[in-house]
Amino acid sequence: MTVTRIELANHIEAAFTTGPATRDELLAFAAGSHARPDVIAVIRTLPERPYPAMRDLWTDLAHIPIGE
Repeated sequence: MTVTRIELANHIEAAFTTGPATRDELLAFAAGSHARPDVIAVIRTLPERPYPAMRDLWTDLAHIPIGE
């Protein structure tokens, strides 16, 4: 099963409620929401930098489809 932007958003969107989120914070939110291992693996490919909003992830994850 392919990881999609929708699936990623379902697991990490709450990370942005208090401001920018780092890769490590996104990983923590994904783990806390019981994301499957493939989702965690995608997040691990992100560079370690703050992401001001979820839409800023898509530059680094352009290969991830929106939906199935």
